[in-house]
Amino acid sequence: MKPPATPDEPVADKHEVNEGAAPHRMDRTGAVPLWLQVKQYLSAMIRDKGLADHDRLPSEATLCKQFGVSRTVVREALAQMVNEELIYRHQGKGAFVRGRREVQSFVGSTVGFSGELAEKRHDVTRRILRQQVILPTHRMQRFLKIGSSEPVVIIDRVLSVDGAPRAIVRWAMLERMVPGLVGLRMSNRSLYDTISRQYGIRLVQAERWIEAVSLSAEDAELLGVEEGKAALCIESVGSNDTQIPIEYYQAHYLSDRARLRFVVSNSS
Repeated sequence: MKPPATPDEPVADKHEVNEGAAPHRMDRTGAVPLWLQVKQYLSAMIRDKGLADHDRLPSEATLCKQFGVSRTVVREALAQMVNEELIYRHQGKGAFVRGRREVQSFVGSTVGFSGELAEKRHDVTRRILRQQVILPTHRMQRFLKIGSSEPVVIIDRVLSVDGAPRAIVRWAMLERMVPGLVGLRMSNRSLYDTISRQYGIRLVQAERWIEAVSLSAEDAELLGVEEGKAALCIESVGSNDTQIPIEYYQAHYLSDRARLRFVVSNSS
C-alpha cells in the first residue's frame, strides 16, 4: 500500500483545483493590471473556498485560457503569490496552496513586510503615501553610513490585511542600488520581490531595534485608530551579501492584531 503523502509531497491527483472552470471576465480598461486581477481572483479562491493545504492550483496553460491572458501575466501573478507565501511551486508539478502560518516572524528575518504579513487566506494591500528620491535624513546617514549628499529612494506605505490597516512602513534604499525604482508603480507590488527580481538585490542580514510607542495623531489616522494607541516601532538596517548597509526602514505596527515571533540563535 502506498504511504500517505507528507506535507512536502503535494497530492496533485487528489487536490487539483478548478481545472475546468468557465472563462473569467477580465477588466481590460487598464485601471487594474491584468496580473493583479489574476492574483486577486486566485487569492480569493484560496481564502473563500477553504482550500486545503497543498491543494494544487490550475496549470499555467489552464489559467491562460481561463483568464484570456498571456503566460507572462499568469507567471507574474503566481510569482507575487509565492512572494507573499500564499502558494509554493514544484518544478514540473505546478503551484500549490501553502500551509497556514500561525504567527508572523518578520522581526526575526530579512524578508519584507508584505510577504511576512501575507498569511495564507489573507489579502495584503499596500497604499503608497510617498515615493521619491531625497537626500538622506540624519538618521538614514547614521544607519546607512553615508554622507549627506548620497541620494536615497524612499517609499512610505500603509499595509493592510483583509482591508484592516496593520502597519506603516517608511522605507529607504540607496538610490544607486535601485536606479529607476522611483518611477515604478509600487502600490500593487511586493517591494522585496521587485528589488530581488528587477535589481538582483538580496538582503542577507538585518539588524533591528524594537520599542513600544504611542501613535502620533498622523499615524493613528493612517491606521484608523485613536491617537496615542500603543504600537511597536521597528527600526531596521539591511545589508547585502557584501555586508554593505543599503536599506533602512522604520515601521509602526499594531501588535494587537497579530502576534510576532522571534527566532534567536547562537551563531558561534
